[in-house]
Amino acid sequence: MPLGLRSKKKDKSKETFKLVESEAAAPAPAAAAPARAASASRLQFHTQLAHGSPTGRVEGFGSARELYAKIAEAFRIDPAEIMFCTLNTHKADMDKLLGAQIGLEDFIFAHIKGQRKEVEVLKTDDVLGLTITDNGTGCAFIKRIKEGSLMDQTKMICVGDHIETINGKNVSDCRHYEVAKMLKDLEKGQMFKLELIEPMKAFEKLEPRSKGGTLPEAKISRGRETLRLRTKGPATVEEMPTEVEEKAIKKVDELLETYMGIRDIELAATMVEAGRDKKNPDEFAVALDETLGDFAFPDEFVFDVWGAIGDAKQGRL
Repeated sequence: MPLGLRSKKKDKSKETFKLVESEAAAPAPAAAAPARAASASRLQFHTQLAHGSPTGRVEGFGSARELYAKIAEAFRIDPAEIMFCTLNTHKADMDKLLGAQIGLEDFIFAHIKGQRKEVEVLKTDDVLGLTITDNGTGCAFIKRIKEGSLMDQTKMICVGDHIETINGKNVSDCRHYEVAKMLKDLEKGQMFKLELIEPMKAFEKLEPRSKGGTLPEAKISRGRETLRLRTKGPATVEEMPTEVEEKAIKKVDELLETYMGIRDIELAATMVEAGRDKKNPDEFAVALDETLGDFAFPDEFVFDVWGAIGDAKQGRL
């Protein structure tokens, strides 16, 4: 590792920690905004409530929070009731979660809060077997449950459940990595209590759904363009990642799991974007601090990510 990698970076007050498996569907901050921001604000998308509703239209949003507010306005509900959104399917399919990229012809289905439930669990293993993600607006929920794990044996806990409290502490405004750390830090051999909210279920009498719910799942976008949502700055219309960038993103996602116990494809994409025009790992480290400083990435991780981006460019991945 070159000397000085950390010297140009900001001081960190947060301690780097290894988390429970965690994966985010929410938009991550991006380093630069391409030129087509103005046209993005006028794009219209069709939307429905996943459990059944008329079709609405939303436009003029630049972030996940703004999108949820627009959907809530269209259906006259509180934005906080929206747990997550899926693209082109009303099912709670965790592989179709809305992230930072929306194809220009994608149909958005909003899953809202349904039944509440409480469950007590005896922590008999250090690893619970949960993968946590969040919607970017203060709703962490379960994306995956590892087969055979402690949580897999607890049948009341399901994929899609929002984790509202842990041992009575409200975590509704916490990010996925914060909730994951709280779960990891629970003492082994002790009972703990979760308060969960499951997505509202569709009733059979509402099927078949209206015309919008039957869009072919393969029809995702017009050409190679998508709408990129950003935490900082306006939404932009961009080309889909190139094959080289996709390979780099996949490798960085694997490194996130190795170093931090996080699986977060949108975060990985943001890191690859930050390294696009950088000449060395020192410049790359500074760019990461400017956009993703809260994560306090260790030097070794930053260096390996830089190497992965370089390997992808050289065709070694």
